[in-house]
Amino acid sequence: MYAIIATGGKQYKVSEGDVIKVEKLGVAAGEKYKFDQVLAVGGDSLTVGTPTVAGATVTASVIGDGKGKKVIVYKYKRKSGYHKKNGHRQQYTEVKIEKISVRKPRAKKADAEAAADAE
Repeated sequence: MYAIIATGGKQYKVSEGDVIKVEKLGVAAGEKYKFDQVLAVGGDSLTVGTPTVAGATVTASVIGDGKGKKVIVYKYKRKSGYHKKNGHRQQYTEVKIEKISVRKPRAKKADAEAAADAE
């Protein structure tokens, strides 16, 4: 089973046991974190949300925080002698996906009665 989650303005395809790096969450290492924005859940059949799947959550445990590789930002304008060099290291949180759960939506009573009347 896999799920597509959205966090930090990005989308990730995850399955149980995966270790991923997401934008910094601000959660201490060892704690649990629940991703509520589940866009799709797949396995035997694919369930796509509008925009999210109702009742679907992805539970993860936080491994720790870190910084990514340095990216050099270089600004330059010709003929004016303008040069500016800057570096940036994006902070991230490393999480391990533990469980993908989907709660089946309960059928409304009126829908069940309409289905029984149709038969």
